[in-house]
Amino acid sequence: MAEIIIERMGEKADGLAEGRAYPRTLPGEVVSAEGNVIRPSPERVAAFCPVFETCGGCKLQHWSAEPYRAWKTALLASALKARGIEPEIKPMIDAHGEGRRRVSLHVREIAGQWRAGFMAEGSHTLVPINTCPILVPNMQNAPAIAAKFGNIFGDCDVAITLVDNGLDIAVKASRTLAEKAIAQFAPLMRDHGIARIAVNGETRAQQAVPMAHMGKALVALPIGTFLQATSLGEDILAALIVAYAKKSKRVLELFCGAGPFTFRLAEKYTVHAIDSDKSAIAALQAATRKLQGLKPITAEVLDLFRNPYTPMDFKEFDCVVLDPPRAGAEAQCRNIANSQLRRAIYVSCDVQSFARDAAVLVSGGFKLAEVTPVDQFKYSPHLEMVSLFTRS
Repeated sequence: MAEIIIERMGEKADGLAEGRAYPRTLPGEVVSAEGNVIRPSPERVAAFCPVFETCGGCKLQHWSAEPYRAWKTALLASALKARGIEPEIKPMIDAHGEGRRRVSLHVREIAGQWRAGFMAEGSHTLVPINTCPILVPNMQNAPAIAAKFGNIFGDCDVAITLVDNGLDIAVKASRTLAEKAIAQFAPLMRDHGIARIAVNGETRAQQAVPMAHMGKALVALPIGTFLQATSLGEDILAALIVAYAKKSKRVLELFCGAGPFTFRLAEKYTVHAIDSDKSAIAALQAATRKLQGLKPITAEVLDLFRNPYTPMDFKEFDCVVLDPPRAGAEAQCRNIANSQLRRAIYVSCDVQSFARDAAVLVSGGFKLAEVTPVDQFKYSPHLEMVSLFTRS
């Protein structure tokens, strides 16, 4: 039997050896050509999820804490070093908390029963689950709830988010929704504390508008509103942003969403918030009108990819905060680099796009003063980070 030694862990959390990826292996392990572990690493621990070996979700439950943390931090350090940037990297913060508060599940029929789960890695084969241990306790019945939509829509995808007043559910389905289907929602919503059910982007049943606290604000959430994966993660990211904005008076916030950071920033600073999502900005503005005791908040709708803020647009601000999608914000960073701003705070969930954009800011005279990795997507190769750029 051929024996292969895993050389290192790749960026996608697969063990690498001889130019090939071996899922769910660890550096130093001896494996067969099929990827079966012959001699495990002393760093290997027992995964706590019963479907860890087959599910396409978590990839790193089998790695002990310290080497896992070191590898994840090294992802960030390596991406930056490849761009010639070697900043102070703070210790990674565990932001898993009680677990994730949102999940997207696939619903398929298996042996005559509708089941919900995740696809096996690299395939379209459903791995059905009864619970998901990385979700918050109040969402452990999410797979069972999602599976019930199979009886109504057939094959579908169901996104479930825990909000302050229940569950917010968004279904994607190809079957045309008949009015009789809506009648089936009522007992489902009553039995499971569902605030809203949206189908293909349209509200089809609602007991209450889904609400979420963001700092001191209570925000009515439009369909599809982005929330951080964990409540603790949102709190940690916001605290870092507010701390990095110190000595600022007027803050410009780009890619603000419905305001998870806006309202916390406004406890200390005047904020102008921008996002391309009209419904998110409307929700932010509505929540602002009900608040007292914060610094002034203004907001506008603008597609920052098509129409990034120009260098002259920044002149009335002394700090910019940006939290772009995974692809980053290269064009916007070029304009920040060419502005007179002296402080920029960048929140990212992708080390490669962040490193690219950081290089743009550094080339424009900024220094990456420090960056704090935040492990909000625990057991996965994804990493969140908050960084401070300054220039004299």
